[in-house]
Formats: sequence, C-alpha cells, structure tokens
Amino acid sequence: MHIVLDETAMVAAGQGDVLASRLIHRAHAEAGWFLYAPSCALVEADRARPGTAEHLAALPGLTILDLDLPAALAVARQETWAAAHSQYAAQPTPDRPEGAVVATTSPKRWEGAPVRILDLNP
Repeated sequence: MHIVLDETAMVAAGQGDVLASRLIHRAHAEAGWFLYAPSCALVEADRARPGTAEHLAALPGLTILDLDLPAALAVARQETWAAAHSQYAAQPTPDRPEGAVVATTSPKRWEGAPVRILDLNP
C-alpha cells in the first residue's frame, strides 16, 4: 500500500489524529506499507501548523519526496504547489505501477482529480 499525505493529512498527523497516526504506525511496522510526504505539501503543512515539518521528517516510516525537475514541471501547471506535488507523487511509477492513494482530511478538493483518495475524516 502506497500512501501520499497531502498537507491536510500532515497537519492532522501533527495534531495527533488517530487515523493519520495509524497510517504512520503501519508504514513503520508493517511490510508493504509505504508513506510519502511531498516536500511542497510539507512546507504548506508547516505554514498551517509550525513544527509539523520537523515532526514528520523525524518519523522513520515516512519518505520525504524531493521537488525534482519532473515534479517541478508538474507543479508549475497547477494552482497550488502542495496539491500539485501530492497529485504528482500519487501517479504511477515503475516502483508503484498502480500509483498511490492520497490521504486527506479534505476529500472534496480532490473531486475530479486523477487520483484515488483516502478520507481521514471519521
């Protein structure tokens, strides 16, 4: 299972959200669970809740995704960097042929986007 945290999910994790915490635990403890934090979304999460970036970057089960050239080109075409980098990160790759799921607390913002979402709202 490959999961990309958008900035809303990162803020929720920083606030101790139970569902976000479970994802983090699974990514650390269970084989086959992978959790990603796109760097642009991490910046926005830290702006919304200072300290979130440091907290998440210290977690062993979380992979921070850099803004490389292909990601930068994808981000340049979108309205917000955080959502664009999260959407880009969820696209299929050779390592993730089925792509990844975007975890979010704001599922309506993803309506019509070419991604699968995991709603963290209870």
